[in-house]
Amino acid sequence: MNTALLSSSSAWIKALALGSLVLLTACERPPMESVQHGYRGTGMVQVYNPRILEDVVAANQVPAALEPASAEGPKAGQIYQNVQVLGDLSIGEFTRLMVAMTAWVSPEQGCNYCHNPANFADDSLYTKVVSRKMVEMTQHINSNWKTHVAETGVTCYTCHRGEPVPKEIWFTADSKPQGSNFIGDKAGQNTPAESVKLASLPYDPFTPYLLGNEPIRVGATNALPIKGAQGESIQRTEKTYALMTHMSDSLGVNCTYCHNTQNFGKWEGAPPQRVTAYHGIQMSRDLNLSYMEPLTDTFPSNRKGELGDVPKLNCATCHQGAYKPLFGAPMAKDHPELQVLRAAVAATAIEPAAATAAEAAPTAATEVPAATESALTAPATPPTQ
Repeated sequence: MNTALLSSSSAWIKALALGSLVLLTACERPPMESVQHGYRGTGMVQVYNPRILEDVVAANQVPAALEPASAEGPKAGQIYQNVQVLGDLSIGEFTRLMVAMTAWVSPEQGCNYCHNPANFADDSLYTKVVSRKMVEMTQHINSNWKTHVAETGVTCYTCHRGEPVPKEIWFTADSKPQGSNFIGDKAGQNTPAESVKLASLPYDPFTPYLLGNEPIRVGATNALPIKGAQGESIQRTEKTYALMTHMSDSLGVNCTYCHNTQNFGKWEGAPPQRVTAYHGIQMSRDLNLSYMEPLTDTFPSNRKGELGDVPKLNCATCHQGAYKPLFGAPMAKDHPELQVLRAAVAATAIEPAAATAAEAAPTAATEVPAATESALTAPATPPTQ
């Protein structure tokens, strides 16, 4: 009897040990690496996993630039038909960019991914219409969003990385995917979604902030209600944390990359990256509204989301795990034709400067009023009081 009990106990212990080992395989094994970028004792450090970092580095390699082309000779618009955006480039410059775009976006499919091989001027392929709009968007980013991309800029490769469809895109998620069944209204959360790293947070933090203009807020900073003080709902706080989770994962950083641990809500004393991130949120919203949403009727149904919306961009679309896309490699400098708005689109491009004065983004952390103490990040419309 005792022998049987011992044998049973031994088997149970082995099973428990095996189960624990399986659970631990999902954890990040030490040793970790940390980099201090604030005063001692403030917790202002970045923590990195060298094994994960290796994959991120491999995914952010930059292809070699093509040799510059001559600006002399006839213009592309004079030789080719239906060149609506890049017609002022020389034939050499135009051909060089087309070769680069093919390598960046469709290296396997080639030119025929966007062009009708029987008639390159034909616009019947939706991919050509979309790519033309994306060229305009790239020029718009490099010209009007230096508050976020600085002089580094972006190219088609920043998002595509050799794939026709960028790896990181998003669609508006159904907040009630199961309707009114016995589970009840989940309010768009409590579903293990990769968008929020499998947390119970709202799994669509993009629609309210990167498409809509909902203020980004967390709970009030006061422990007890004060007459006249404005607090924030738990629901809005959860959505804000969902967005912050996405941003942290997209850049491969933790919260202190943008926030001061002494007070996450204050702009004073926060790292300069917080202002850059503020402009990134504004830029993402601008691009989704000005360039992606207008393509709704252009995209075929099999390229749309479950609610019929077009693919849109977020922080991960460009960053893909790196604190700077491609670790800050300045690819745009090799393609001046993508750094300025061409004459054909200058009159129609939607610039961030068109926003009202109350929506103007801060240019430095100290310019944001202390009244934003209740915000986890810069509000969509900075307070004016």
